[in-house]
Amino acid sequence: MTMLDRMRQHKNWLKWSLAAVCLAFVFFYVPDFLTTVPGAAPTDVVASVEGREITSNDFRRVYFQQLQSYQMAYGGELNDQLLRQLGIDQQILQQMIDEEAAVVEAERLELSASDIEVRERILNLPGLQDNGVFIGEEQYRLLLRSQVPPMTPAQFEEDIRRSILLDKLRAAITGWIEVSDDELREEYRVRNEKVKLDIVTFSPVEFRDGITVTDEELAAHLEANAETYRIPEKRKIDYLLIDAESLRAGVVVPDADIERSYTENASQYSNPEQVRASHILFETEGQDEASVRARAEAVLAEARAGGDFAALAEEHSDDVGSATLGGDLDYFSRGRMVPEFETAAFSMEPDTISDLVQTEYGFHIIHVTDTREAATRPLEEVRDQIADQLQWEQAQSQADLMAEQLAGQIATPEDLAQAAADRGLTVEESNYFGRTDAIDRLGLAAGVASAAFSFAPGEVGGPLRTPTGHVFLTVTDEQEAYAPELDEVREQVESDLVDEHAQAAAEQRAAELTPTLQAADDFAAAAEEADLAVTTTELVVRGTALPGLGARPEIEELAFSLGVGETSDVLAADNVVAVIHVAEREDVTDEGFATAVDSLRGELLFDQQGRFFSAYMTKAKESMQIDIDLQTMALSII
Repeated sequence: MTMLDRMRQHKNWLKWSLAAVCLAFVFFYVPDFLTTVPGAAPTDVVASVEGREITSNDFRRVYFQQLQSYQMAYGGELNDQLLRQLGIDQQILQQMIDEEAAVVEAERLELSASDIEVRERILNLPGLQDNGVFIGEEQYRLLLRSQVPPMTPAQFEEDIRRSILLDKLRAAITGWIEVSDDELREEYRVRNEKVKLDIVTFSPVEFRDGITVTDEELAAHLEANAETYRIPEKRKIDYLLIDAESLRAGVVVPDADIERSYTENASQYSNPEQVRASHILFETEGQDEASVRARAEAVLAEARAGGDFAALAEEHSDDVGSATLGGDLDYFSRGRMVPEFETAAFSMEPDTISDLVQTEYGFHIIHVTDTREAATRPLEEVRDQIADQLQWEQAQSQADLMAEQLAGQIATPEDLAQAAADRGLTVEESNYFGRTDAIDRLGLAAGVASAAFSFAPGEVGGPLRTPTGHVFLTVTDEQEAYAPELDEVREQVESDLVDEHAQAAAEQRAAELTPTLQAADDFAAAAEEADLAVTTTELVVRGTALPGLGARPEIEELAFSLGVGETSDVLAADNVVAVIHVAEREDVTDEGFATAVDSLRGELLFDQQGRFFSAYMTKAKESMQIDIDLQTMALSII
């Protein structure tokens, strides 16, 4: 991950957590989610935890807030339809269920949050302070009313109460956890020690040519690996697909609807003030800050003296991702960078260079190259986009309504055919598919496949929601698992066997040359004499993808266990054969550890507490009555 990625990750979009207060002061201009729309009624129950209900209205509000935050981070091309295909709706519901379960557990442990605690938390919230002082009751109420949808003090204070309650629960469950100095030192070593490697690879692919296998060998391989080639149980279905895409052509969106949507969602078409900047980063983690500052000031002086900023970034910046682009970060709006960086960048004029700007990542030299004023795209420019979205939403509503109506009408295969004929649709015949195979026109529809393998022939079920649409199905045929004859799987067996021989040939060649490489004083010269190509890395830490090898923990662990000048034995794994030689090593220092220990302790403690809390709540939920209505969830956001 580049430094820019980490900076943006730090401030990009709302993270879901147990603290509901995180939502309270993020001013998303979202539609009024309490408006009546087709689909589930506001009070319909999407899920419940021990009787605590999550209503359609609760779910819609959270879902569309998250949708808005994703769109702010990634742009308008990330739409509601795509998010649902990615399963974001179910993830959000699960997070809401987890929060309710945590409240239930807190109450079981007799934890509570007093009015005094709530008041103290509110008075100390940064978003409710002006120069360190509470903004006052009147301003507080005005601020809550300005939210979309508006909040009452009682609603907000209940969110704060839940936040405090859940903080207490987490503390009660994980407060005993500590991180020892030995754990910290080992983690610091694992993260920061580096090696520089010379790598010689022997690609099995290069040994495939010329390898031939006989029918006898193929038959023997098939017999020895019978389970690998066994044809799994399969099903064949007839199905009726109701999808919004097929209904879109018949949807006409009135101009009045387009104009109303534009007005209600005006913020979506407003481009905020933006800055385009480049930067040079000097990381301070694990280093002496004074020496880093001195180095940064020297580069700053060179840049202000007329030096080529892009060239200086390529040479000096510790942000590898942007350094290769001359330090360019492209355009960004407020809220995308850490506060110190953002404040400096938005206060500068184009073609100016900042003083040193210090953030949690180190020292930055910022060069602002362009600015864009805030602007709103006119209706005519986005009319087609809005029409397309409304057309999709109405088509989706029609598809959902049709599926709901047909659910009470289809009980037999004959009903399935009649329903299709009445609505001008077609009952499709699938291919034979296994439990994890793709289905014609439906793709990887896990719910449909699962249903097909649970239904008896002739049984009808549905509607089942898939990324393509709603599906009603009936099983028309079954195919039991069986061991295939050679001719049926010859191509796959032959390819696998040739791969196996090629791997063995590569390993044999490596074994022949490795003793010479291990005995050589000059690894690179010995490899060159053997007509082998050597790839030399930079000093790398664990987790770095190695040239020709990728990220392989078993090879990585060996590389860090060798001493300088040592050469490995033959390393073979997953179509890779290699020999590695440690050319250089950089061990960690006590000084570096001392600098990083406090932040590392906090990070490891947070991680260990989080994992323990998650495991605890997983166990706690096993004894809770949790009900989920995915149909109501889907209808809540059409």
